[in-house]
Amino acid sequence: MTINLTDLIRNVPDFPVPGIQFKDITPLLQHGAAFKQVIDTLAARYEGRSLDAVVGVESRGFIFSAPLAYRLGIGLVPIRKPGKLPWETFAVEYDLEYGSNKLEMHRDALAPGARVVVIDDVLATGGTVAAACQLVETAGAVVEEVACLIELTFLKGRERLANYSFFSMLQY
Repeated sequence: MTINLTDLIRNVPDFPVPGIQFKDITPLLQHGAAFKQVIDTLAARYEGRSLDAVVGVESRGFIFSAPLAYRLGIGLVPIRKPGKLPWETFAVEYDLEYGSNKLEMHRDALAPGARVVVIDDVLATGGTVAAACQLVETAGAVVEEVACLIELTFLKGRERLANYSFFSMLQY
């Protein structure tokens, strides 16, 4: 039985700032069968591909990237906010739809030529995911695909990722 995942996404108006309509994934995460469906869908998409790692973007990207990496039997590379990683890092600054931020990745997290899939929960304007892809490429690795649970199509984030194969499960 397939669950309608859209029914489990809660809209929260004016969060984190006025004018933003936040897509809350916690009801989906609390629904075991729905969460399993998401991971199973991602695993089916990437099984059999020659991937070396799953790259998860802090913080909600970790929720999907960790079980996916486990299912695929490959490594997990966390991309984090500044000051959260204990080793030497690559860093990149980027713009959000409501500000700016910075992401970091350990310098030794990916070998040159490693093939990865980058996972996050939501694609909005594409700034966060584009920054994550830039970090992967700075390490000399290759982004095989970017995947998100939710794509906010009206923000045109996919345009910012035009150089990458992209997959989203839900579009708004």
